[in-house]
Amino acid sequence: MGLFKNLINKLSKKSNKELQNLSKQAQAWYRQAAVITKDFEKTPQQFVNGITQDRVTKILPGNLYLYGYDAKWKDILPFYDRYPLVFPFRKLPDGFIGLNLHYLPLHLRIELFDGLMEFKNNKNMNETTQLKFSWALITGLSKYKLAEPCVHRYLNSHLRSPLRLIKPEDWEKAMLLPVEKFTGASKQEVWRMVK
Repeated sequence: MGLFKNLINKLSKKSNKELQNLSKQAQAWYRQAAVITKDFEKTPQQFVNGITQDRVTKILPGNLYLYGYDAKWKDILPFYDRYPLVFPFRKLPDGFIGLNLHYLPLHLRIELFDGLMEFKNNKNMNETTQLKFSWALITGLSKYKLAEPCVHRYLNSHLRSPLRLIKPEDWEKAMLLPVEKFTGASKQEVWRMVK
């Protein structure tokens, strides 16, 4: 947990300009990993399609995934994220439930992420690392109140891209990427609702 406490301490002391520079560094990683074209509008899709060896076909709770999604109830939902960044915690016969970190602005995303690191199964931050938590473990605890707006159910039949597995050593970089793409509201409007 010390690694992420250090990250929070470092980021909380940074100015907006320094945070923007860190975000630019994360974007550079993103561009390299995704082999991006100049059309930024297409980059989230290109990122999920990105490196073939990072594509998976099954969701395993405790890992981090990025994928394209088309909400079943999009006609009645006020908004939804077309490129969720999710830690699934429960598998269902037709999909899964997870925490989509994009529903939080960056500083709150980092705060929640740091709290979730308590559930790491090891200290390695490699391919064996997973988060071992359930909604029953975190619901009702003020420490995890930020998780509430992030809980969403996803249907396998509405996935619109391959699942992109984010390696644990890249979790913090992925968290800083501006790949959230809300339909029905801007990210600023969505984030204002959770403050």
